Amino acid sequence: MKRRIPALLLALLVTQLGALVNPAYACGCGAMVPDGQSRIGVDRETSVVRWDGRTEQIVMRFTVRGDAQRAAWIMPVPGRASVELGDGDMFGELRDLTRPESKARYYFWPRDRDWPFSSGRGDLAGDAPPSAADAAVGVVGREQLGDFDVARLTATDPNALKTWLETNGFKLPDRLATEVQPYVDQRWEYVAVRLAPRQQGKVLRGDLDPLKIRFDSDRLVYPMRLSRMAKTPQSLGLYVLADHRMEPASPIGGSRPKVTFAGSVHPKDGPIAELAGGKPVFLTAIDQEFPEPGRIDADHELRATAKDTPYRRAVYHNELLTVGPGIPVWLLTVSAVLLALAGSCFALVRRRRRLRGDRAA
Repeated sequence: MKRRIPALLLALLVTQLGALVNPAYACGCGAMVPDGQSRIGVDRETSVVRWDGRTEQIVMRFTVRGDAQRAAWIMPVPGRASVELGDGDMFGELRDLTRPESKARYYFWPRDRDWPFSSGRGDLAGDAPPSAADAAVGVVGREQLGDFDVARLTATDPNALKTWLETNGFKLPDRLATEVQPYVDQRWEYVAVRLAPRQQGKVLRGDLDPLKIRFDSDRLVYPMRLSRMAKTPQSLGLYVLADHRMEPASPIGGSRPKVTFAGSVHPKDGPIAELAGGKPVFLTAIDQEFPEPGRIDADHELRATAKDTPYRRAVYHNELLTVGPGIPVWLLTVSAVLLALAGSCFALVRRRRRLRGDRAA
């Protein structure tokens, strides 16, 4: 047994080191891989999608963790794409537009923090997001956008696509050729991105700069299939700007999508107004979890719902029921009952005295 213990400890150590080196190489839109033996994980992908029936625009931002200083990812798109930097203020604006509504739940009887059980502060509960070998690959364009080296590509052979990417410094998963085959069959194109922080030696962590991708599409589609390569659970936050309330056609292997906001918005200025073209649009906010990314079997296709039913989440806080200048209703009720009892007792005493007087007379 003594001989087995060191062997078991060594095996456990090797397992843990392997887990540290093994990259989490997927995000909600495609494959992401760090450089060397470093690690990167995408905790959340938040994207804003604008679709007017002909053109689709996606502004995406990743929230990442790990110790990687460089990383690369690829996103399939159904048509010729243009890429530029997005406006990070857009996400704060959307957070404000979709903020839950605060509502009160009233209770009658006093609780621990209410008078007479405390100093009367009330309930403080608060509110509980190329070489010759790569002839099958076409380079549509390549540009430097801030921290991003962006290549826009076409491909008729998944292995040639992988070879071009690796030759040009885009290190991506071995499974990539297999996973992009459905996109090659459908003649999709690709946006490949290498990214690194502006500050030398700084790791990729937290919210990265957003990218804005635009392409023509007669249907609203959000690429998700490559996320099946992820090693860790994935989380997607999707804001959809369209003419109507939108919903995913299916959960595509994740948990049931949750609508956190639905309603017509008409921002007068700012990045949302610019994305919407200055027109009123219907905003649908959707959250979805992918506990087992390997079960993702398709891209998200979104469709209009039968009705543009508005929805806003409500966050409840508890308040003691009061009237007038903060007088507790329970106190008035109890006081009224006591006064009524006192009046009844007084009337009963007077009646008894009167009866005694009559008898004495």
